[in-house]
Amino acid sequence: MIKILFVCHGNICRSPMAEFILKDIVTKRGIADQFEIASAATSTEEIWNGVGNPVYPSARGELARHGISCKGKRAVQLTASDYDHYDYLIGMDSMNMRNIERMTGHRRGDKIYKMLEFAGRDADVRDPWYSGNFRETYEDVVEGCQAFLDWLTINKKLSN
Repeated sequence: MIKILFVCHGNICRSPMAEFILKDIVTKRGIADQFEIASAATSTEEIWNGVGNPVYPSARGELARHGISCKGKRAVQLTASDYDHYDYLIGMDSMNMRNIERMTGHRRGDKIYKMLEFAGRDADVRDPWYSGNFRETYEDVVEGCQAFLDWLTINKKLSN
């Protein structure tokens, strides 16, 4: 079982989009049973009295345009123990990467990656919270998810 945790600032846009896009891809490929896929936030801004906010409506809408549901997903915060539980912690941007390292006490490398690294780019996944462009974010995330699966295959971590 390959355990993946996608991480962004609030866990209401980019990381849940990545969670549900990757779930959709692996389901369509018939390999979903090889994965545990989740997402989390580095901040508590979208978590009130222990209850996380749902996926932001525009992110939910962009997923729905592609036939992907994220029903029931609520923001949760990254914990230090997530480093031990997951095989891969994948941040969406450079600030996420610094926060993941700070919160887990581990450096980038063995388990901690930036999403678009798998696509051969050091770019950040564009943040629709600021741009308002959820389509661009969707495209970045799809590119990153497909490249991640290719990377797993090339590195013989995924059995087809």
